Parts: sequence; structure tokens; C-alpha cells
Amino acid sequence: MPNARVTHLTRRGILAAGGALGLGAVLAACGDDDAKSGDSGKETAAAKSGPWTFKDDRGETAKTDKIPANIVAFVGVAAALYDYGIESKGVFGPTKTKDGKADVQAGDMDISKVTVLGNEWGQFNIEKYAALAPDVLISTMFDDAGTLWYVPDESKKKILAVGAPSVGISVYDRQLTEPLQRMLELAKSLGADTASSKVTAAKKAFEDAAARLRAATKANPDIKVMAGSASADLFYVSGSNLSVDLEYFKALGVTFVEPSEKSKAKGGGWYESLSWENVDKYDADIIMMDNRTSAIQPADITEATWKKLPAVKAGQVIARNPEPILSYDKCTPLLTSLAEAIEKAKKVS
Repeated sequence: MPNARVTHLTRRGILAAGGALGLGAVLAACGDDDAKSGDSGKETAAAKSGPWTFKDDRGETAKTDKIPANIVAFVGVAAALYDYGIESKGVFGPTKTKDGKADVQAGDMDISKVTVLGNEWGQFNIEKYAALAPDVLISTMFDDAGTLWYVPDESKKKILAVGAPSVGISVYDRQLTEPLQRMLELAKSLGADTASSKVTAAKKAFEDAAARLRAATKANPDIKVMAGSASADLFYVSGSNLSVDLEYFKALGVTFVEPSEKSKAKGGGWYESLSWENVDKYDADIIMMDNRTSAIQPADITEATWKKLPAVKAGQVIARNPEPILSYDKCTPLLTSLAEAIEKAKKVS
């Protein structure tokens, strides 16, 4: 992921460092694009030979002569589209782990069948991108300025100069249900059968899981949840604002540990960073830990202060993906896991 640079921090750099919680140092700032939220595209699979348009969350309308076939997307977006039957030709962002296996953000994709343009922050092979003759470039956005996630700022102009229109789906300061719906609309515009029994069943399962989580929080109102991420030197505690998953979980009744606004200031409003000596600053009954490959996983944390935390000693630690794959199929387990944890949790804080 990003290389460290001593400059001012944008939300993008903050998120990479730990706002979406994952890296071990405050990382580089990247530039902003113009943005405003917009409405969905209106094309469907019925017009495969005709023009395609989609109005994204920057308020910009992507246009091509036909429905895009050569899709290049951030890996998490490609994984979501894959769940709707739409395959990407190229991906960028965490796709392969060091041992060559599929990264958690790749979902169910067969990564051997896609061209990986860059696996780490700042990597984007423009020559390979151009060779794919891309019809569209798609990514998420973690700020309100329209910055396309994992599209390097230093090469952004060259990438866009290849000629493919870009699409941005916002995952900033809104509840999970909104980007889920937007991704569904995008998939539909690209030819997905979003009325299929598979998609309908996936959406119903998501709604049922949300109802289960709401019921769990009502039955266990005193259970406190902390969203964290581990690095070699620091432990990050995320506030429930700005992140799509945490905002939605909070709306369903989950009580989160909330760092003070002053504490979060250095993290751009996303998070508070703690030394391992101070990891016990907040009481929590359940800890949700960043499961991305950029973060140290709970089983590999050796600090004694971590092992002494009541939630850790009680075995009440679950996984969290701060960059959810935006399909109903992939988001349902996030709700189910948290609901089950709250249902079973002992009050230890």
C-alpha cells in the first residue's frame, strides 16, 4: 500500500494509514478530484448494442458507444461486480497475497484470469492498462473530493488520458446500504440481471441479517464494540462516523467505543492511534479487527497489553473488513458475524 511521504495529509492518506484502519504509519497524501454526488445510470442490458451512460457519485456521467466489455476496476469493485456476473479484464489494488493466493479483497474472483495492474499502493501499470483497451475505469471514493481509490495521484492524468471514462462510487460518510444500491445499479447498467433469483435471494439474506443484528442489539444493549486495527507500533481505534459499515451498524443499534473528536483529529476524524502500552485506554466487550493484509492479524499480535484485554481473554474478537466488497452476498456475513458475536458476548467491560 502507500509509500510514506512527509507532506500534509488528505483524507485519502489518512484512510490508508488507519482511518479505514490498516497501515502502521500515517501515510502519504494524494490529490483530490472534483466531486459531487449524483444519480444512477439508466441503461440496462437491453441496449447492448446502443450507447451506455452512468452518472456516478461525483455527478459525472461516463459515456461509451456500447455497454463496456473491457472493464478495469479497483479489486474490491471488480469483486462486487463479479458477484453480479460482470467480469473485469484488469484490476488494481490488493489482489494477491505474498504467497500468491487471492487477497481478501478479491472476493470470489479467479485472480489468474485478470490482469493485475498494481498490487500495492502507488502501483498502476499504465502500459498494461492501455493494452487492455479499457472501456471504463471504476473505483470507490473514500473522501468528498472524488478521489478515485488506488488511482495514483502522480500518474492520474496519464491514466485518464488513455481515454476510458471513469466511474466513482462513494463509500464516504454514508451507510452501507447506499453504496450497495449504487453498485447494484452500476452492475445493472453493465448488463447484470439484477432481478435474478440469485440476486433477489442475496438481498433478502442481507435484509434478514440486518434484522438479526438489530434484534441482537436490542436484546443486549450494554454490549460495547470497538473497531480496531493493528500495526507494529500502533493500535488504531476507529470512530463510527465516516465508515460505511460502522455507520450502518450504528444505525442498527450497535454501541461503539467512540474516541473523542480531539483524539481523532490527527487521524482526520477517522481514528485515534494508540501506543501498545495504552491499548487498554477504552473498555470494550467485543473487538472488531481489520482483516486486510495490510494489518497485523489478532493471532500474530504478541504485545502483552493486547493479550490482557478483557475482550481478548474472553475470545470476543471478530474480523472486520473496512473496505467491504459491495455486493449483498459479501456484506451479509459482516452483519451475521457481528450479530452472532453480540448474541453470545459476555459483559466484560
